[in-house]
Amino acid sequence: MLHRMVYPATEDMTSEERAFMINATEIDVLPGVRGDLPEPLASASGAELAAVLLPLVDKGWIEVCPVVPWTAPDGSEGYQPGPAFPREDLPALLADDGRWEYAEDRDFTGGLTLTLTEAGERIPR
Repeated sequence: MLHRMVYPATEDMTSEERAFMINATEIDVLPGVRGDLPEPLASASGAELAAVLLPLVDKGWIEVCPVVPWTAPDGSEGYQPGPAFPREDLPALLADDGRWEYAEDRDFTGGLTLTLTEAGERIPR
């Protein structure tokens, strides 16, 4: 018998989980997540934010990746997600409050971004 995994619709998630999923869809940097979160979580520490994000990582829906430079075919420069960090590295990376704030120079290189996994992309929206 073939078993099919059922994913919850985003309506079944908390507003905080939905915010992380939306930001992963947008391949947004961590500071961008804060603007989509309700208070008091929007002002929470990195460790508190990680407590919401890590279960989504553990479900296999979101990956946390470094932001790396990218050059488009036309030569314009930008950013893209690099390879996902190993799960065991995430608690320390995400607990760093500075990673949840925009850099003064707005250079995203080395920052953290969220991406959906293949499983995350299959969740009905």
